[in-house]
Amino acid sequence: MRNGAVLAVVALAGLANGVGTDVLPAWRQSSYVVLAVVAYLVGRNLPVRRGELVVGAVAAAGLVIAAVRVWEGVGALASLGLCVVLPWLAGRFRRQQAELVEAGRERIVQLERAQRLVADRARLRERARIAADMHDSLGHELALIALRAGALELTAATEQDRRAAAGLRESAVTATDRLRHTVGVLREHGGTPVEPPDESVEALVERAARAGLPVVFDRTGHTTPLPPLVDRAVHRVVQEALTNAARHAPGASVTVRVAQAAGEVEVTVVNEVPLDTDGESGEGSGLAGLAERVGLLGGTVSAGAADGRFTVEARLPLRGGA
Repeated sequence: MRNGAVLAVVALAGLANGVGTDVLPAWRQSSYVVLAVVAYLVGRNLPVRRGELVVGAVAAAGLVIAAVRVWEGVGALASLGLCVVLPWLAGRFRRQQAELVEAGRERIVQLERAQRLVADRARLRERARIAADMHDSLGHELALIALRAGALELTAATEQDRRAAAGLRESAVTATDRLRHTVGVLREHGGTPVEPPDESVEALVERAARAGLPVVFDRTGHTTPLPPLVDRAVHRVVQEALTNAARHAPGASVTVRVAQAAGEVEVTVVNEVPLDTDGESGEGSGLAGLAERVGLLGGTVSAGAADGRFTVEARLPLRGGA
């Protein structure tokens, strides 16, 4: 209401300044500039609801003047239009433009915050997967330690040796229980694994091929078993890459290569990119989880499209599974 009153006062001043223009003293001539500046500032800084009606009501008064004295009314309307309406519209346009820019910045900030939340959630999910993999590998070893400690307890020659073996067995059992409890806390509620436990990369590729994905597997280099965590990381890289290929490039051929050298293993998954896509077939949260897992093992992972192909490449040092 207050902003509308300010606009009405400025419009009336512009209308009145256009009456009696036969003789214009210097102060009236300069008032045109002052009115234009004030009208621009009003439009720029003071939002007026239904400002067009306010300006229209003042213009109606100019029409009444024109009905009585034509040239006086024409001068008044010209002064209103040139010195008030046009600057006010220009100021309002600048204000709306600034509001749009600010809204765009806020939208970008919200999108970046949402993207960070998605990436953080993917990293946490991947850490829970790593914890589960550690449980699978360490739990088996702890169970063997408890079994061997039990055997030592039964065959110990002295009471002191039996007590030591019993203590070792109890410690192994306690460590296994604590490990299982910790992994249970880290797992998402209601989450279940989507792949068979301890599934090899070869079995994963075969399962994808049976599902209809045209995939070729190539393994070169050493064939010695990988450390458990590195093996799970290789499995996850191939799994995520195959999932992206099936989702974003259905029907495209996929090549999976696993090259194992003396100190590292390199995983490369390449799929053709259909011509009707933009090539961004892997920018979801899955790659953020892969980067978290591979990074924790001291490796690197990269993904991108080039020459009509989308490539996911990961390098993991074998020492990362220690």
